[in-house]
Amino acid sequence: MPEAVFVHEGDAIPYTPVAAVDAGDIVVLETIVGIARTPIAAGALGSLAVEGVFDVPAAAEIITQGEWLYWDAVNNCATTTDTTLPMGFAVATIAADDLIVRVYLQYGIETAG
Repeated sequence: MPEAVFVHEGDAIPYTPVAAVDAGDIVVLETIVGIARTPIAAGALGSLAVEGVFDVPAAAEIITQGEWLYWDAVNNCATTTDTTLPMGFAVATIAADDLIVRVYLQYGIETAG
């Protein structure tokens, strides 16, 4: 028997929510930040993207292209402040008054800190 068997690419993980999840909802599972690509009914098996490029709410701060981003689950926004919920990195620079940041969502990232 082989030690490992390929299952899938890994850009999404299975997820069964207790309450319904809308497409675009950000879901935190322990230290994983995932995004529902499609609606998932309560109790139904769906999936969360853990990799890809998404526009998400941004903290009121300057974010520079390439900076590591974290999900602030209290304020529901991406921030450069380490909240122990790493999301990925900023695809583009934004000003402090921009409401959205484009993030390359990447599960299991290693941050510079």
